[in-house]
Amino acid sequence: MNMAYIVSIWLLPVLVAITFHEAAHGYAARFLGDDTASRLGRVSLNPLRHIDLFGTIVLPGLLLLARSPFLFGYAKPVPVNFRALRNPRMGMVLVAAAGPAMNIGLAIVAAFSFHLIVYLPLTVAQWTALNLKNALIINVVLAVFNLFPLPPLDGGRIAVGLLPNVLARQLARLEPFGMTILIALLILLPVLGSQLGIDLGFVSHLIARSTNAVLGAILRLTGNI
Repeated sequence: MNMAYIVSIWLLPVLVAITFHEAAHGYAARFLGDDTASRLGRVSLNPLRHIDLFGTIVLPGLLLLARSPFLFGYAKPVPVNFRALRNPRMGMVLVAAAGPAMNIGLAIVAAFSFHLIVYLPLTVAQWTALNLKNALIINVVLAVFNLFPLPPLDGGRIAVGLLPNVLARQLARLEPFGMTILIALLILLPVLGSQLGIDLGFVSHLIARSTNAVLGAILRLTGNI
């Protein structure tokens, strides 16, 4: 495969996955009483409104060049004023869950769409199949990764909303350091472990196993295995 072809089968699934993920947060927040994202133009399916130069392009590219065992990135977070929600605590849970739920929905649509490939001309069938395969994988990885229970990831926000107040406050305090902690768990610890001859990639293994389990469930649900 040439580079242009590789880009063509990855770019569309990535843009759709991150755009719909972030827009889902905005739509959920607006529905539940906060119009902050709407006023700032973030309740949109325009990918340019959600792409973060570093998180969406530079960071994944650097990890790819460094041959990292785990590839990840992020988009611009949709601004939400949780105090403006009609039920702030449960609203935070629902707004946070909307992004991963959207990705799981997109993954299911992609898996169902495999059954329609036989009706396409051969010239586009392979390209479409690869796009759908990548859409399935990207959306499941994005959903599972974002459900990791560490703020500012969606899973962290969900955990803060569901945990008792004492634990929720402690977890919420980690939010300013969340991405640093995540990078340490996913990259620095495994590198240190490889130097010591110890497998310290337990977080990557957990995310990978969870991703494979969700992929398998979706493929069974849609009649692909």
